[in-house]
Amino acid sequence: MTTRVLTGITPSGTPHLGNYVGAIRPAITASQASEIESFFFLADLHSLIKAQEPERTQRSTLEIAASWLACGLDPDKVWFYRQSDIPETTELMWFLTVIASKGILNRAHAYKAAVDKNREEQLDDDAGVSAGLFMYPVLMAADILIFKANRVPVGRDQIQHIEMARDFAQRFNHVYGQEFFPLPEVVIDEQVATLAGLDGRKMSKSYHNTIPLFAPRAELKKLVFSILTDSRAPGEPKSTEGSALFQMYQAFATPEQTAAFAQAFAEGISWGDAKQQLFERIDSEITPLRERYDALMAEPEKIEALLRRRGQQLREQFAVPLLKELRHAVGLRDLSTAGDVPSEESGAARAAPPLFKQYREKDGRFYFKLQAGDGTLLIQSEGFDSPRDAGQLIGVLKQTEHSDGLQSELFKVEAEVDVVLAALQALRE
Repeated sequence: MTTRVLTGITPSGTPHLGNYVGAIRPAITASQASEIESFFFLADLHSLIKAQEPERTQRSTLEIAASWLACGLDPDKVWFYRQSDIPETTELMWFLTVIASKGILNRAHAYKAAVDKNREEQLDDDAGVSAGLFMYPVLMAADILIFKANRVPVGRDQIQHIEMARDFAQRFNHVYGQEFFPLPEVVIDEQVATLAGLDGRKMSKSYHNTIPLFAPRAELKKLVFSILTDSRAPGEPKSTEGSALFQMYQAFATPEQTAAFAQAFAEGISWGDAKQQLFERIDSEITPLRERYDALMAEPEKIEALLRRRGQQLREQFAVPLLKELRHAVGLRDLSTAGDVPSEESGAARAAPPLFKQYREKDGRFYFKLQAGDGTLLIQSEGFDSPRDAGQLIGVLKQTEHSDGLQSELFKVEAEVDVVLAALQALRE
């Protein structure tokens, strides 16, 4: 079976070499697998949460689209589209909003971080917090579910959002009595490359230590020669360990070239010669990409036509038929076909059941939680070293019938004991 993999790309200016090595290049390579159907979208609606500057939004969207195309993304073999060209996404977002628990959204990392910062500064909890920031996870869930994606590659800071998408999908499926959505799986690349910047720290715009991906040749050389090195002289052996220069070379070289470069370090290559070799290695890979990028940026109307064409194809093939089905499912129907109104009992029978959920946090440990059907948190665990340990405790809890079984340092009861015991009883039944 074909696996659908969906990747969101936030328009935020021209990418740098770190973006290319860590995200763009591996994502394009992965999309070429025959068993994968890849969806890449420009998350321009998401970008509005942080920046309400129309010209900047427009320019950044163009630059990012041109960057991915220049780096080899084939728009005829993958779905490459602009988020705002799929209006059905925001309609689906509303369908998910009305079944999403506010309690879950309250615990979203970005929102909690904003609230914590306000409390530290003795401000109102929601000072400066937009509804867009609060609802970001629901829009992200709609992005994923609109095309029934199976896998979503994300950084560790986004794992929680995929869990939320699963929550919303599962609840929608249950409330409306049909498996409309598969539950998306998070994909974390433990081997993702992190490129060091000019000062040795992670290459990041916030550190002002980046090398723009499509910097002109002369600027690229100037930036490479400004990479921070130590004071060891020519002829003096140099360590590859912790060397930003060596790490950058390794990201653009074959294993054989990397081994030869490491040998040159051991033999005392001068920093000037090492930087010249690094410049030539990067430039040999980037030059054809830069030429394609410049050609694409010179004809923005072609990029616009491409995005509109692929967006329209996606709407016709996936989004419009799905929303037609969902509209019927939720009751937004032709009134002339109205039948008998369902009884309150039949509605109650579809109430979502309680649910145990296991997940891994950024600290590398494994956790679980018990939620009521409406998303209310009932039990929250401490961290475990393995998913097996967490699963074993879940198994014990499922058989708990009395309050003394809810007393443990390994988890915290977040609701009235009677409510938790009733939920466990419902699970057993």
